[in-house]
Amino acid sequence: MSIVTKSIVNADAEARYLSPGELDRIKSFVSSGAARLRIAETLTGARETIVKQAGDRMFQKRPDIVSPGGNAYGEEMAATCLRDLDYYLRLVSYGVVAGDVTPIEEIGLVGVREMYKSLGTDVGAVAQGIRELKEVSSGLMSAEDAAEAAGYFDYVIGRMS
Repeated sequence: MSIVTKSIVNADAEARYLSPGELDRIKSFVSSGAARLRIAETLTGARETIVKQAGDRMFQKRPDIVSPGGNAYGEEMAATCLRDLDYYLRLVSYGVVAGDVTPIEEIGLVGVREMYKSLGTDVGAVAQGIRELKEVSSGLMSAEDAAEAAGYFDYVIGRMS
């Protein structure tokens, strides 16, 4: 839920007008909209490159997952791993656009650790892949945009840890 929607819902629940503080937060949200959209456009437009490079970096740092017995061993399983990285990159883009982690949490993180554990997937390797997504993505943005996006990547990484 965006800051705008949250503010309106909260004010309406209390049958009041928006407070000056709420209006300031909405103003900040609106004024940062161009930057958030620019970040989302970068993530979306370069997604194939970002996912491929992040996957390559992760596989280099975690050769155990692409070795026999690893969760990404073989072409099909490696493709599944890259598909998951693409999914998390998409979730981060949703959070950036919303200016909030709620879409990330509600769409994609509820129960994810338990799911990976039940599949025997190393959650640490997934977190490493997301760190690589963050690093590759940051290299495609200005320092300011990378700093803004970092919080959303860090949120996903934190939920995996």
